[in-house]
Amino acid sequence: MKRASEKNLLLFTGRGHPTLAQEVAQYLGTTIVPTSAYEFANSELYVRYEESVRGCDAFVFQSHAAPINDWIMEQLIMIDALKRASAKRITAVMPYYGYSRQDKKHRGREPISARLIASMFKAAGADRIITVDLHADQLQGFFDGPMDHLLAMPVLADYVKDHYDSTALTMVSPDAGRIKVAERWAARLGDAPLAFIHKTRRTDRPNEVVANRVVGDVRDRVCVLTDDIIDTGGTIVKAAEALAEDGAAAVVIAATHAVLSDPAVDRLKNCPATEVIVTNTLPSALEISMDKLTVLTIAPLLGEAVRAVFEDGSVTSLFDGSR
Repeated sequence: MKRASEKNLLLFTGRGHPTLAQEVAQYLGTTIVPTSAYEFANSELYVRYEESVRGCDAFVFQSHAAPINDWIMEQLIMIDALKRASAKRITAVMPYYGYSRQDKKHRGREPISARLIASMFKAAGADRIITVDLHADQLQGFFDGPMDHLLAMPVLADYVKDHYDSTALTMVSPDAGRIKVAERWAARLGDAPLAFIHKTRRTDRPNEVVANRVVGDVRDRVCVLTDDIIDTGGTIVKAAEALAEDGAAAVVIAATHAVLSDPAVDRLKNCPATEVIVTNTLPSALEISMDKLTVLTIAPLLGEAVRAVFEDGSVTSLFDGSR
């Protein structure tokens, strides 16, 4: 007996950020599979698909927004349901990878929670992961299988290029550890000069920076501060203030993941930055009313990655081979 192979792409979304999944589905010219999802009285989660998924190439969307533990668990349950319903291949699409900042041990007796998350998704039945701008590149090695690490830099940098004079730009890294990212930005913006913020972070208290010092010439320049995450905003706002004190003509903040935990919005509203540019990897960016906030969609990038995986094409080619 011979049977011609037939591939069937199906998209699924959890309740963490369904708007983004709908945008991707629209970009690909398809729809989201109807799903029943709710909590029992004791807060346990329940998921069931409303149509057959047998033999499909499944892409399960869930951005790990707050309440982060609920949405991670929901995505794990969704993957388990697909595996038990005989889906052929399951790809977990997580635009924002939860716990990604816990990628190493700073002190004794600490967990490496990002590694645990990867193990949980593998155990649940995920064959592949698609994610955007990991906090550290080494997280790709935590998952025992293919992990497609997409870069939001082209989306953000092209916006900056279109709206600001590239000859007046200086790329600024908020810390020495992200200099390589700032270098990629600088190359895309016509070899703009670089600067970085030297900071001291307290190990005993999270999200607190003790001191900042600008390394590089930023006087009378339009400084583009780039980072992967804006959580409470403490780091990026202190960096913006340091640049303003050193004579920067303007400060533009560009970040991929707008977590925006309290008091981030107040800090950003009152900081010297003239514009804060983020993507819609998390729903919080769409829920904030702030004049200086610009939200760019990441849906076309995710859509092209899904298409490439489904067609067994190259995801790396989306970035012209540049990492």
